Parts: sequence; structure tokens; C-alpha cells
Amino acid sequence: MKREPLLSMPEAMWQSVIQTNLTSAFLVGKEVASLMAQNEGGKIINICSLMSEVGRVSTGAYAAAKGGLKMLTKAMVTEWASYDIQVNGIGPGYILTEMTQPLSEDMNFDAWLKKRTPARRWGKPSDLIGSLLFLASPASNFVNGQIIYVDGGILASL
Repeated sequence: MKREPLLSMPEAMWQSVIQTNLTSAFLVGKEVASLMAQNEGGKIINICSLMSEVGRVSTGAYAAAKGGLKMLTKAMVTEWASYDIQVNGIGPGYILTEMTQPLSEDMNFDAWLKKRTPARRWGKPSDLIGSLLFLASPASNFVNGQIIYVDGGILASL
């Protein structure tokens, strides 16, 4: 994630973050939905973020993009449900990845995260599998327009 305070953020950086995290989901979703609408429907799972719900210093563009993706997910449902297309999302919390490695190496942030997260740890990529499988399976056939936050409970504690 590109971090920059909004007052000093170059427009090109803003556009890049929005293109990567919001516009791309719109374009891919539109193409996939047009094929699904011609067939028997299907399921789309957008990758939102806990940043769909909160903002932090220097993450304004990312939070705006992920908040927009949350609302795009809901808008897609209102337009595509009649084609038997379900659209949901997952909202990962702080998951240990290449993107979050600098944060995990920051002792102050790492301590803050472990103190604030009820699970008292960083998430692992494998923690996302259960929610993804549920949303992709028939078990979620009446779930539409929802974001499942996989965040160790941090949103509940903020």
C-alpha cells in the first residue's frame, strides 16, 4: 500500500491507488458479470479491507478506494442479483504479507496491533480461506452484498 498524507499526495499516486484497488474491481466485475448474466449467474468475491471501515494517517487514498469497493459491492448486488449473480466481499485485517511486512517490523506498530486485536496476533493468509470458501459455496446462496471482515476482531475493538 502506498502511504502518503493527503495534503502532500501527488495526484498521480491518488489515481494509481484508486485504479489498483477500485477501478480494476469495477472493470473485472463488469466483464465477469456480463458473462455470468448470459449463463446461469455466479458469485463474485471482492477483496475489500478493514480500511473499508476506518481511516489511518497516510492511508487516505487506500481507505477511500476500499470504502468505495465496499459500496461498489453493494451497488453490483442491486443491479446484478436479478441475473442470479451474488456479489460479496471479504475484508482482511492486518494480514502478514509482503505489503504489511514493514508494519510488522515496526516494533511500535506491532505492539499496538497485538494489543488492539482481540486475537492478539497478525492474521495469516490462510486465515482468509474459510470465508472465501463459504462465499464461493452453496452455503452462501442467500448471502448477497455482505463484507465478511477477517480481522481477528480489531474492528470490534476500535
